[in-house]
Amino acid sequence: MKFFIDVQGTLIDDTHRLPLPGAIEFVDALNKKAIPYVIITNNTKQLDFLEYLRTLGFEIDDQNYIDPLQILPEAMPYKRVAAYGLDQFLQTLQKLGFILEYKDPEAVLLSVKRDYTFEEFADIDEFLLLGKPLFGMHQTSLYAKGDRRYPGVGALAAMFSFATGVQPQFIGKPSEYFFKKALEKIGAKNFKEITIISDDVQGDLMGAAKLGMRSVFVLSGKYKRAEEILPKLGFTPDLVCRDIAEAGKKLGVL
Repeated sequence: MKFFIDVQGTLIDDTHRLPLPGAIEFVDALNKKAIPYVIITNNTKQLDFLEYLRTLGFEIDDQNYIDPLQILPEAMPYKRVAAYGLDQFLQTLQKLGFILEYKDPEAVLLSVKRDYTFEEFADIDEFLLLGKPLFGMHQTSLYAKGDRRYPGVGALAAMFSFATGVQPQFIGKPSEYFFKKALEKIGAKNFKEITIISDDVQGDLMGAAKLGMRSVFVLSGKYKRAEEILPKLGFTPDLVCRDIAEAGKKLGVL
């Protein structure tokens, strides 16, 4: 048994970013029983997100963690980018050595923010129509902030693709490249050895299932009822649980 475990909506809540019921106990049990796992998050805000999780009480080694910022420099071969996202994300890009360029960028890079404007949409369309490649930090379809749900990076990328015909490339989940990097960390030979636990059906579980992973859908994040999303997608996870505490019991971890 080997696990890929999502963070937002799975280990921590979407409102206060604090541990969800059973989350710390689940990770502790994996450590105690020496069950291989990797924490897979689409964090794009801070380089020290793993350290933040540790301050919450999660005992996670570096080898048991991956996010898109860690692999971005090798996954996107461009330095001058028209990047869109929160100020913290843009500052992080600069720390990683990227140059923010909005006149003649080499590529367009999308991340999450709630205050996108139609002027920014128009700028992005123009860049893409000029032949610039489109990258998304991840392919999340929907993200929750407090009690509201917003279109994710995957949804925005799909909009720009529809408008311009440019096919986006994704750095984080559920890209095969990202999952392969996580597979290397866990020391598994193939994806069939992996069980993935997440609250994101389209952004995590469906892509993982196509690669052969077993999928566990938890209702502690974006969706509170399976009926909100599963019937519309025609996708059936291997297991649906209220939260990771219930998943841990059903999987024999807790």
